[in-house]
Amino acid sequence: MESRYIHKSPNVSVLMYHLVCAAKYRRVVMGEHVNEVLRQACLEIEKRWEIRFLEIGLDRDHVHFLIQSVPTYSPTRVVTTVKSVIAREVFAKAPEVKQMLWGGEFWGKGYFVNTVGQHGSEKVIAAYVQGQGGHNEYRQLHKGQMDLGLS
Repeated sequence: MESRYIHKSPNVSVLMYHLVCAAKYRRVVMGEHVNEVLRQACLEIEKRWEIRFLEIGLDRDHVHFLIQSVPTYSPTRVVTTVKSVIAREVFAKAPEVKQMLWGGEFWGKGYFVNTVGQHGSEKVIAAYVQGQGGHNEYRQLHKGQMDLGLS
């Protein structure tokens, strides 16, 4: 599935995230049945929320998602929604997994999330932004202030 422009008056957006979630204790729980339950849960999420799954890559103890959403959903909200709905569905439809994971949690606490560009890398976009207006004022104004400790 490909990303698309989402039109929500007066805005247009293409926001994509690469999300990686590991099973609790990195247990090997992603078998054929769990994979199918997980994929069906993702389809249900798409029906109820403004979250689209462009790709899902399952490994034995973790899952990679390529997700598109809207600006009104923070990355944290996307992650929370995805993890909670999938966990509930897996435990309901694949009860054998609950026996493998003590503590009643499907996912580990952490996750990895990264923004994904549709049209270019960070360097390409930075060069584009710096080149706007054809002036050198941007570079001069921010020279020496580029590292603001945000990384």
